[in-house]
Amino acid sequence: MEVWHIWIIVALILVIVEIFTQGFAVFCLALGACAAAIASACSAGIEGQLIWFSVVTVISFVTVRPFLLRLFHRTASDRKSGVDALKGREAIVTERISAADNTGRAAIDGDDWKAVSEPDEVIEKGTRVIVTDVDSVVLKVRRK
Repeated sequence: MEVWHIWIIVALILVIVEIFTQGFAVFCLALGACAAAIASACSAGIEGQLIWFSVVTVISFVTVRPFLLRLFHRTASDRKSGVDALKGREAIVTERISAADNTGRAAIDGDDWKAVSEPDEVIEKGTRVIVTDVDSVVLKVRRK
């Protein structure tokens, strides 16, 4: 078994370890091990292999890791779900919205919701509206 085989095995083990951890730090070490394997395959001595391992690991910590963190670790504010995902979406009025008559419904993605208009205006059936807020199970909407 040649030295570059050992570096590849180390890199594969580090990638497997990265699967069970978070933060992509171990993945940067795996990239360094791949670089050392290439250096070894190109007949570099152990010093050259360690230099390549160190340099590529540091560079990947500075460049690759921040990119991967931004890509895979989105904050909760980036992902909206539930009723928060409805704000700003377009709905279609399925029943005339009138504060005086206490009526009104709007549909989004096939779900029919009780709806009230934001400036207390009458909105006729079939009108497209924008959801401005959600209060429990009631959509607050305004004309588009």
